[in-house]
Amino acid sequence: MVSEARLEDGVPQTEGWFVVNARETRWVHNEMGHYCGFEGKGEARFPSLGINLNVLPPGAPMAMYHEEPGQEDFLVLRGECLLIVEGEERPLRQWDFVHCPPHVAHVIVGAGEGPSYVLAVGSRLGPNEVVYPVDRVALERGAGVETETAVPAEAYAGLAKPSETPFRDELLPD
Repeated sequence: MVSEARLEDGVPQTEGWFVVNARETRWVHNEMGHYCGFEGKGEARFPSLGINLNVLPPGAPMAMYHEEPGQEDFLVLRGECLLIVEGEERPLRQWDFVHCPPHVAHVIVGAGEGPSYVLAVGSRLGPNEVVYPVDRVALERGAGVETETAVPAEAYAGLAKPSETPFRDELLPD
């Protein structure tokens, strides 16, 4: 039998099953927007699946343009976004689903008049080998690197380090 995880301030501290409301767990933010990761650190980090909720202001990228060895999927819950995939732009709207098989270069950027809400899910199976390729379209949208790298710290060097923030009601619509 699997035990229930121990939560502190809505964040799992141990392995196990749990239920947490997004309004009651840890959020982080920087100029890219707000992010809720649902998982803990260390042994409470999900070993095979990453899942997070992103609140993107218009024009803010969810990440830097990248490709990785695992599958990633995205569901636009609310608002409008712009998908940059393999150097092409695709507009996204509420309920659009994006599937990225392994090694597909991609990033999502907030668009429209207000915040966008995107649920992101990705595999953690296999090696953690992310590549940030140079892409003109991603660079034009502030979501790309000028020199290809496989070092996340280099790809995100120009951005403020995300910091924890208390949940605010305006982050999630009713």
